[in-house]
Parts: sequence; structure tokens; C-alpha cells
Amino acid sequence: MGGYKHIEKCIGAYVATHYQNAVEVGMGTNPEAARVIHDMGVSVRATDIRDLPPLDWLPFIIDDVFSPDLAWYSGADVVYAVRPAVEMVLPLITLAERVDCDLLVYHLGFESWGDGGEIIDCGVPLHRYYQCQKPSKSVA
Repeated sequence: MGGYKHIEKCIGAYVATHYQNAVEVGMGTNPEAARVIHDMGVSVRATDIRDLPPLDWLPFIIDDVFSPDLAWYSGADVVYAVRPAVEMVLPLITLAERVDCDLLVYHLGFESWGDGGEIIDCGVPLHRYYQCQKPSKSVA
């Protein structure tokens, strides 16, 4: 497997095997990670700041991570983003703290934010910048 689809497949498989209720932030026109999660039978929904063509299998809303609709994220045990702009990371951390769910980020190239968080190798490097504080929701 090569190219960017390999990245999304690794992320999707990791999320689907470690979480039960995922939200992708900033999906854009690349729903591959969400598709993998969905196909593995795990609940997934997505957001983007732009209106996107609907996908019948994926709940979606237009949302701005700088001013998120917290109700949309309710019940999530993970929020993840694939190649977000680095300025989105702090609002993503704040969102994960407010919802109390894990935050996973796959960065473009060798970008990272702050200390880089906890690095998870799922075939590609994921950065966990926030981990759920409720023991019943925490995922290893």
C-alpha cells in the first residue's frame, strides 16, 4: 500500500479498533479514514468548515473548530483530524478537553504542535494531544 490512502487506512483501522464513537474534524473531500471506521462497524461522524457533498453513510455538519457545536461531539470517545492546519491543534485540544475524549492528529510531513503529544505508531505516526480523563471512557 502506498500514498495517502495508506495513511487514511492506517488511521481508520486504529480508530476503529480502539474506539466506539469517533468524530473526524476537517474531513474535506477525503472521507477514506471515516469510510474504514464505518466499514469496521464503528460509529463515525464528520465536520468541515465547508459544505460538502453528502455521503449517505456518514453523518456530517458544517462546523468551525474555533467555535464548535459541542452537541455534535457529545458522546464521542475520540476526535481525530488528518492533516489539519497547525493553528487548528490548540482548538482541537480545547474541544477534546471540553468533551473529555481522546484527540488524535495525523500531521502533514514532520509538523507537530507543542511537545508533539504522545506518539502512537499505527503504521503512520499519530499524535495523541489529549487523553480522556474519565476512566470508563479511557482507551489504551
